[in-house]
Amino acid sequence: MGFFSRLFKWDDKTPPARQHADGPASEMGLDAQTAQAVLAELDIETAIAAHENWSARLLAVIKGTSGEDLKPEIVCLDDRCDLGKWLHGPGRERLGRYPAFSVLVARHKHFHMEASTVLSLAHSGDQPKAEQKLHSGYRHASTQVVLLLKELKRGLGG
Repeated sequence: MGFFSRLFKWDDKTPPARQHADGPASEMGLDAQTAQAVLAELDIETAIAAHENWSARLLAVIKGTSGEDLKPEIVCLDDRCDLGKWLHGPGRERLGRYPAFSVLVARHKHFHMEASTVLSLAHSGDQPKAEQKLHSGYRHASTQVVLLLKELKRGLGG
């Protein structure tokens, strides 16, 4: 049983008939219809790729080779990317009652804060500290989001 499966637990309102269903989504307390809806709303592989791509984007800013105008005060907002929009909208409606969902939201927010810090350091001209942050706090935050998304996908049977 994975991380999400352990944290997606039944609440007192879950009907007993659903507690004994088979499959990964049912381990999480989700019926097949809800699991399919989540998979239809959120392309988890695309979300993973987008978050993994941030490392290269940030490194380009640090090296001065980026053509993007990435602003720390915008990047720190965790509800602007596609994953964040889903987490703060349909995702919260479908999965918000589960502790694991709160963990994913918090880790995603932390990811955006770390990316913003890397940008702030790069924009202030402190490339050594920006690279250090990129390879430490940012990388850890990114890895956590990716692992949680992979576990969510596995738990949904996707």
